[in-house]
Amino acid sequence: MAGHSQFKNIMHRKGRQDSIRSKMFSKLAREITVAAKTGLPDPSMNAALRLAIQNAKAQSMPKDNIDRAIKKASGADAESYDAIRYEGYGPGGTAVIVEALTDNRNRTASNVRSIFAKAGGALGETGSVSFSFDHLGEIVYKLSVGNADAVMEAAIEAGADDVISDEDGHTILCAFESMGEVSKALEAALGEAETVKAIWKPQNTVPVDEEKAQSLMKLIDNLEDDDDVQTVYSNFEMSDEIMAKLSA
Repeated sequence: MAGHSQFKNIMHRKGRQDSIRSKMFSKLAREITVAAKTGLPDPSMNAALRLAIQNAKAQSMPKDNIDRAIKKASGADAESYDAIRYEGYGPGGTAVIVEALTDNRNRTASNVRSIFAKAGGALGETGSVSFSFDHLGEIVYKLSVGNADAVMEAAIEAGADDVISDEDGHTILCAFESMGEVSKALEAALGEAETVKAIWKPQNTVPVDEEKAQSLMKLIDNLEDDDDVQTVYSNFEMSDEIMAKLSA
């Protein structure tokens, strides 16, 4: 295991303010509803629902919102959502993966294609860029659960592949297929994780200059603002100086 934090800027999720918070809650609610429809509406009997609720709580989503999302799954007029992955290229030859939950495939595909085109990018076929990413399980704990050595030991025992410990907390990576098993073993050793989710981690990164970085951030922001888009991943790498300018 080798700890490194380079890829932390790969999954771009800019700091959201109150005006965007409701959109984030809406996306989390959709994940909860979809998870609740896959099995029983009881998190103790439905692992997917339990993880969706856990991740929503990590973003301070109110309990009433969570309960409404669960009840929505059993309603007679409950929407049926499809999970879709889009892949394409952004400015500077960067690879972009978009995960969506939609009740209208044509609408979502049209919107995503348009956002790519306006940013000077292009939507590709499924598999066109995902081959250069690793599909992994990511389990995040707060710093307070223990020091880096203790978390590393627990992660090794649980069958994880890598641990990144820094000022933001402990990020544990494992094979996507073993995410449930590893997270369960970690919970027995460290308690409940802050978040447990699947991610796309790039095998290599593409450096971007300030101009390309601005275009890429606009592309990602516009994708994330789409109601159907849940998560966006890319393989960009930018200097601390450029990141500071974009954040100013």
